[in-house]
Amino acid sequence: MSHPSNVKGRASSNGAVSNAKRRAFLKGAGAITLAFSWSVPATLAQQPAARARLPGGLDNNRMLDGWLRINENGTVTVYTGKIELGQGILTALAQIASDELDVAYERIEMVSADTSRSPDEGMTAGSLSVENSGTALRFACAEARSLLLGAAAKKLGSAPESLRVADGVVSSETAKLTYWEIARDANFKREATGKVQPKPSSQLKVVGLSVPRRDIPGKMTGKASYVQDMRLPNMVFGRVVRPPSHGAQLVSCAEAAVRAMPGVVAVVCDGNFLAVAATREEQAIAAARSLRESAQWRAGPALPPSGAALFEHLQKVRSVDTVVNEKASTSAAGGQVTTVEATYTRPFQAHASMAPSCAVAQMSDGKLTVWTHSQGVFPMRQDLARVVRMPESAITAIHVEGAGCYGHNGADDVACDAALLSRATGGKPVKLQWSREDEFAWEPYGSPMVMKMKARVDESGSIVYWQHDVWSHPHSTRPGSESGSNLLGGWYIAEPVKAVTPVNSPQPSGAADRNAVPLYDFPSQKIVLHYLPDMPIRTSALRTLGAYANVYALESFMDELAAQAGADPVEFRLKHMKDERARAVIEAAASKAGWQPDRNAGARARELQRKGESSKGRGIAFAKYKNLAAYVAVVADVTIERRTGKIRVERVVAAVDAGRIINPDGVTNQIEGGIIQSTSWTLKEAVRFDRQQVTTRSWADYPILTFQEVPAVEVVLLNRPDERSLGTGEGSQGPTVAAIANAVANATGARLRDLPFTPDRVKQAMA
Repeated sequence: MSHPSNVKGRASSNGAVSNAKRRAFLKGAGAITLAFSWSVPATLAQQPAARARLPGGLDNNRMLDGWLRINENGTVTVYTGKIELGQGILTALAQIASDELDVAYERIEMVSADTSRSPDEGMTAGSLSVENSGTALRFACAEARSLLLGAAAKKLGSAPESLRVADGVVSSETAKLTYWEIARDANFKREATGKVQPKPSSQLKVVGLSVPRRDIPGKMTGKASYVQDMRLPNMVFGRVVRPPSHGAQLVSCAEAAVRAMPGVVAVVCDGNFLAVAATREEQAIAAARSLRESAQWRAGPALPPSGAALFEHLQKVRSVDTVVNEKASTSAAGGQVTTVEATYTRPFQAHASMAPSCAVAQMSDGKLTVWTHSQGVFPMRQDLARVVRMPESAITAIHVEGAGCYGHNGADDVACDAALLSRATGGKPVKLQWSREDEFAWEPYGSPMVMKMKARVDESGSIVYWQHDVWSHPHSTRPGSESGSNLLGGWYIAEPVKAVTPVNSPQPSGAADRNAVPLYDFPSQKIVLHYLPDMPIRTSALRTLGAYANVYALESFMDELAAQAGADPVEFRLKHMKDERARAVIEAAASKAGWQPDRNAGARARELQRKGESSKGRGIAFAKYKNLAAYVAVVADVTIERRTGKIRVERVVAAVDAGRIINPDGVTNQIEGGIIQSTSWTLKEAVRFDRQQVTTRSWADYPILTFQEVPAVEVVLLNRPDERSLGTGEGSQGPTVAAIANAVANATGARLRDLPFTPDRVKQAMA
């Protein structure tokens, strides 16, 4: 368990265990529209080239009735393939639907990520939910409103443009009708056209307000909110037993003896996959312990070296090298040019979710139902079907929140474990809970990375050449490939399903190279990715993918170059930035923080170091996430205890341009959470291992930021209601690490280039 003073993992998930409630609602609501369908009419399916591309998530889920339905009881049910994981997305999407339909926000019921009911929108990842699902709902609801007004116009004998709508009541000069009365005449069982334009910003009433989050009350009052809280009739409890190391092979285990233990319902020994189920949870824990102690294993292959040797190793192993961006100036730099080089590193890092991963599964009558906190129920179901060797149509995957995760932790893997175990429980649902040790040792980690930077600066202090080389393992081994399976349990069963070797996502989004291409305007630049496809330790999506480390390197190097040029870091950035929205957030963050050029930082730091006194520093950094999403600039203030080497981040100011802001409080929450998470990554977090196994197994092995260490955070929002909404969930992590790094250099005169910034590293740098 976590230490009581810790911010326990990632407090990120929402929501009630409400599937039964939702089904009861649908039975009682008397839905007017026909049952929705994701099938495409045959005539359209035969002519894919003739189909126009639709906005956002509509393009792959084209049936209008798959996004919303009007209910006789005066409510609207809105469907989304995106999930709530603590980012407030269901609140924001309900706001969008409310405005476009002219229906009170309280009338909107949200249904998300259920393979039997919702659109397939892939993963909830990449800060894309508002951009994709929000855009789809804007156009779907605008078109639905148009159809409803058309039906009302016929009944009222009025022109549609003469009608007024308020909270679902359509009025002409002489009469009124409600949506609930005319919905039968507005057939939503049709393909969306994407041609009905949503409302302009001037007509939005709910979008732009800090509407209270829908998921918070249940969490604050102790309501059963997470999959870990689920209880189903006749449910049994499961545990999985992992090998002692990655790739180890089972020789023998005391299966019969474990079956005879009190309460044991099932024992599964399928190849190298071991699991138990019991009537009570403590019985399952005891049985798993006994099975683990009796099991004999043959050791797997050796792991890579740890510590500083890891980063040398990354630069020597097999890589797939790609120039992801390159441009050359047509004119040579004049005068003297100074070349500057630096190398930065990031270790393996864990998701450190608040609660270990959990899933509930039930196999009955040839059908499998899985309740899961997977961020992609459709891709997970696809891979799961291959592991359990069932058709996808026989599997239903329903999202229920898990207590904390951003990125690909153990959620998909534990769903597979529960499904494999459910085949042996005689139709009883089984809740399989990973232990904390399971979570730390077996989740996919954020990849270690090496970033080598090189630049040339001319006599005027201008950067005339920029080079960024990055070495990294994959940053997404999620389920969802066309073949094979990326579910852990599927690799260990007697008839394993082969893992899929991932490819790096292309620019401009990127993955390992995310945000490696600078937004600054340099006349010549070259960005090279050295992609390491072989994974002796599994890596996958940790929040921001490669952007956290790439922005750390890029923005730290900008400060180093500013120092080389004798320039103020803010002025130096603005000198090289043409994007006006980027300039605006840099200026806003600097203004809010009270930034003043500091020409004597180096001398002051050296004097404080000589006296052995604590010192304060300030740093700034900027990024536009993926060069596609929100613009974020961060200023960090730090204090360095020179005797201990401890860094205290005192205050962080962030300025954000996310285009049209749906829910200001929601955006602020996302930025604040990213800053706190990044501060923890930056100061403390690294997964440890030896040549045989991961040795990080508990909170004692993986310290994270405590409540007392959380900085004061201020967020400035630059709302642009006439621009499209930009994703914010992963916008602040990269600028935060770099701002802290730059503040430490400002305070001490020493540059830290290896994460995390532990006290020992600080003292070593100052020495």
